[in-house]
Amino acid sequence: EVQLVESGGGLVQDGGSLTLSCAASGFKFNDYAIGWFRQAPGKEREGVSCIMDDQSTYYGDFAKGRFTISRNNAANTMTLRMNSLKPEDTAVYYCVRGCTYYGRSLRTVKNLEVWGQGTPVTVSS
Repeated sequence: EVQLVESGGGLVQDGGSLTLSCAASGFKFNDYAIGWFRQAPGKEREGVSCIMDDQSTYYGDFAKGRFTISRNNAANTMTLRMNSLKPEDTAVYYCVRGCTYYGRSLRTVKNLEVWGQGTPVTVSS
């Protein structure tokens, strides 16, 4: 069974840091781009970051300079280090297989995408 399991969300103060993790199973992890999307209450889902199978990385404009994505192919895990968090970063963060960067936007590849259940991040002011 193809599965993505997120962990690491929680409550943090404005300016704080969190590290999200995504554990993958059921597919050949090395062969896929994997990343994060988020959805805040009342807003559309948006791309946060994506790391390709060749380790190249892409970020949403709001994440550049604050968030860092990395992957460990030996352990089938991917992490997102988030620094300088702001209240507007409050959202449910989803791990996704099959992300891509096209037209200056983070997107998903429909026939490849698999979503985790999400982990909530709340940044208090």
